[in-house]
Amino acid sequence: MELIFEIKDNKFYNVKEIIKSHFQISDRLLTKLKKEKRIFLNNKPVYVTEQVQAGDLLKLDMNFVEDSDNILPVKMDLDIVYEDDYLLIVNKPPFLPVHPSCYHYDNSLSNGIKYYFNSINLKRKIRPINRLDKDTSGLVIFAKHEYIQEALVKQMKAQLFKKEYIAILTGNLEKSFGTINAPIARKAGSIMEREISESGETAISHFELIKNLDNFCVVKYTLETGRTHQLRVHSKYISHPILGDTLYGEESTLIDRQALHAYKISFIHPITQKELILETELPNDIKQLLCNMKEKL
Repeated sequence: MELIFEIKDNKFYNVKEIIKSHFQISDRLLTKLKKEKRIFLNNKPVYVTEQVQAGDLLKLDMNFVEDSDNILPVKMDLDIVYEDDYLLIVNKPPFLPVHPSCYHYDNSLSNGIKYYFNSINLKRKIRPINRLDKDTSGLVIFAKHEYIQEALVKQMKAQLFKKEYIAILTGNLEKSFGTINAPIARKAGSIMEREISESGETAISHFELIKNLDNFCVVKYTLETGRTHQLRVHSKYISHPILGDTLYGEESTLIDRQALHAYKISFIHPITQKELILETELPNDIKQLLCNMKEKL
């Protein structure tokens, strides 16, 4: 991957000004570029203090060889929704964590991504941009470059990165749409569980009722913030926990996980600067659940 900028006027004084203001590269990545001598002006390696003028061509070579040997490659049938030279977006099935852990050393989505990167001879770190709980299904984005990761994280902080979910909640909602604004903190004495707390971090979820069914409802959630277990905690907070969520609700005979699916994402592609909108179908277990509910009505 290379970033190229043609200098058309005398707006910039030196190379560093372009790198920081136009590309908005972090100090950490800039240090790496300087250390490996990957900054070129008119195809010649230069220091960031090099002065520029109209007609010059600045190139940043981002093709770093990176080590990710801490993740064991494991062959998996990945459901790839989108891929280019900068991004890989997959539809994660339920019951699969995104990251390896002591309990999931060789059966996480990252293990499968590592195997896939090896198969296409891509020597990059595994960089998931968004994270889903193990039993939540849906779209997960992996950046193929540190620069792409930085750009998408900035979009998330600026609320330019939109994430939408489909959830089945227990009970019926009276409102057709609304916003849940309730701060979330780690529950005292628990490693995993979260709770609503005034001392917690700001957490905002927008919901839209799709349909009320027999003692259940189908809801579209849009995240404004991205706290751990946010939708699960917020659903419990409004007294409509997600169906099958054993941590914040109750076990269900209808589905053996929380009925939550990250079905849609939209963001500005860091390279093309065009909006990218991706959507995936509901997984089979939620589809079957909805079919069974309709048959009973």
